[in-house]
Amino acid sequence: MQKKIHIKKGDTVMVITGESRGQKGRVLEVDREKSRAIVESVNLVSKHTKPNTKAPQGGIIKKEAPVHISNLMLIDPTSGKPTRIGKKLNEKDKLVRYSKKSGEEIK
Repeated sequence: MQKKIHIKKGDTVMVITGESRGQKGRVLEVDREKSRAIVESVNLVSKHTKPNTKAPQGGIIKKEAPVHISNLMLIDPTSGKPTRIGKKLNEKDKLVRYSKKSGEEIK
């Protein structure tokens, strides 16, 4: 059974705790089994690489590391501040996510 996760790929999120606290970014990837997400330009780590076709020089590359989903909050589309998420039926009887702060539907 898959876990319920409030964040999807492409969402704009803010890190609410940890070393990268306060940083905002777009979700690039979500790992449902480990409850982790990779966020653009957040939680950067240095990876040492040997020379290869991608990096002919090799050396140290900065790369995003996964962040636990409990440390992320979705950004409200209207106010630009972090918000909790709810789910409700819209006019077309489809279940959609909405911002608890503004009540606006999240695409």
